[in-house]
Order: sequence, then C-alpha cells, then structure tokens
Amino acid sequence: MKHIFRTLALWLVLALFMQTAAAQQRNSVYEQYIEKYKDIAVEQMRRHKIPASITLAQGLLESGAGRSELAQKSNNHFGIKRGSDWQGPTVTHNDDRHGEHFRKYKSVEDGYEDHSRFLLKERYQRLFRLSILDYKGWARGLKACGYATSPVYADRLIGIIELYHLDELDEDPDNPRIFIPEIEPTPEIHLNYRPITFNNGIRCTIARSHDTWETIAQSLRVPLDRLLDFNEAVEEIPLNEGDFVYLEKKATKGPKEMKGQWHKVGSDDSMFSIAQRYGIRLRSLYKLNYKDDDYQPLPGDLLRVR
Repeated sequence: MKHIFRTLALWLVLALFMQTAAAQQRNSVYEQYIEKYKDIAVEQMRRHKIPASITLAQGLLESGAGRSELAQKSNNHFGIKRGSDWQGPTVTHNDDRHGEHFRKYKSVEDGYEDHSRFLLKERYQRLFRLSILDYKGWARGLKACGYATSPVYADRLIGIIELYHLDELDEDPDNPRIFIPEIEPTPEIHLNYRPITFNNGIRCTIARSHDTWETIAQSLRVPLDRLLDFNEAVEEIPLNEGDFVYLEKKATKGPKEMKGQWHKVGSDDSMFSIAQRYGIRLRSLYKLNYKDDDYQPLPGDLLRVR
C-alpha cells in the first residue's frame, strides 16, 4: 500500500512539474514573439495611431504567438480574410467554416501594415476617438465593432496586455490635449432665493455648504425622487459645495468645447463626479469610453465626455 502511495505521489509531482514547464514554455514563446515584433507594432502605432499593445496582443492571440499555419505560411498574423476589396494573393484555410479564403503577404511587415489599414476602415473609426493610451477601451471597442465573435475577445486581449506589460510600449505621438475647464456659470434666475443656472445646456443649481439632496428638493419644491433621478444619484451620496445639481435630465454628450479634448482623471474623481461636472449621463460616459459598469477611473486616466 505504501508503495502505491509513493508511486501516486511521484506521479503528482511529475505532473505538476510538467505543467509548470509547459507554462514556462508558453510564456517563453510569447516573450520571444513580443521581442521579435514589438518594433513593427510601435512603428505602426506611430504611423497609424493604433496602440502598439493592441496590435501585439491581437497578433499573439490570432496567430498563437506566430505558430499558426496562416502566420507561418502566409505571414497573416491577424486572421484577416480575403474580403471583396483584396487584390493580392490568398490561401485557403479552415476557420469558422471549411475552405475560407485568407490574405497572404510577402512579409510579416506587410501583414502588420495591412492590419493597420484594415482598422482604418469606417467600421472602426470610432476607436480613433479614444486615447491611444486606453488599451482597455480599444480592446472592448474592437469587440463592439465586430472584429471577433468570441464574447471574451476583449478580456483575452486585456489579459495578454497586462500579463506582458505591453501597455508600456504605448505612446501618444500627438501629445493629445488634456483639458479640465474651469466652469463658472453665471446665475440667470432665482427660484425661492436659490440661483438657477445652466451647465451644458441643462438647468441646474449649485450646491452650498451643508446642502443635502433633501434640502435642495425642499427649497425648490421638487420631489426628492425626481431630483435624484435627474442626477442619477441616491440620497446617501454626499453633496460638496460647488457641485452641480440638475433640475432636468442630463445630456448624452458633454459641452461642445470638449470636442477633441480629454478629461484627465484626478485623485478625487469618480464616474459620477465626472458625469456631474460635464452634465452628461453616466451611461453615455461609459459608452463613449467603451467602459463596463464596474470600471473605476484611476488618476491619470484619459476620458472622453463628448
């Protein structure tokens, strides 16, 4: 009996060793791919403003770190199918369906260049409104635009980028303008001795010290539940002096002057406070930046509000 237990224990140790060795080998293959092609991805980023982290992660995922048949025989690292506008050579390969036609390139560099041009199509144009440093937004945007059918495609890209720190390759060639405007609205009317003004075209008032949602609702004779609904708030959220409190539904886009600008997240920012600052609905703020509902902004993140 002891002999059997010793044998089983030995087999378990060997199995664990083999799994660890296999994982190390997989990591090694990925790292070799990154080292080999990162310069091409960075060059594509500088030329076409696509994050190098996204390009490399897609290449790793689609080609199995360069080991797929398409990559080895056709220099096609991104699984790009022929399409009606392709005039170059093709190969037949089994993918979602049997005998599909894929593009064939003379070199890996040509394949990477074609991948960039593929993303420059109208279908993916909204991705270029995102910060080039927002790899999560790009990954989720690719999925939303229909690049892949897998429901976990974005998560897999993000996982690869974070595991291998590919975001360290990303840089913004244009140094995008980061703008946090000083909003000082001029009161236009008074209601029950409270100044009423407008932010982003939305009627609102400005919270004073010691204000609560209930005191504002009472002073303006607005039902508390309606006031909370307009602001997408709950009564437990505290108000700070200077906060905007909206008296009608917020807009789906931020102010016009924020077009082409970025909000740089500060240490005290939340998605709620950013939405309140610019008079934009929370759902729209998440959607503009391809963020899930559980996203928590970190200091230094760049967010679009329009």
